[in-house]
Amino acid sequence: MFYVYLLRSESSPAQVYIGYTEDLRQRLKEHNSGKSPHTSQYKPWILETYLAFSDRNQAQDFERYLKTGSGIAFANKRLRSSAP
Repeated sequence: MFYVYLLRSESSPAQVYIGYTEDLRQRLKEHNSGKSPHTSQYKPWILETYLAFSDRNQAQDFERYLKTGSGIAFANKRLRSSAP
């Protein structure tokens, strides 16, 4: 499976991160251990939402979409719990 996920920073709840991976558990561990320079300053992270895809291209396309203006609006309305 291929996963698109949304993380929320526990230390700074307004910070969210959207990513793609084939190993969701391992990727969350990497974010929380500081291995990703994009997320290291806001750790620890909690997994807020994830979607599983059987097709790699669909997952990557959806991740790219979620990082656009309309994708961010969609995620805020449909995928995120109540924002701080």
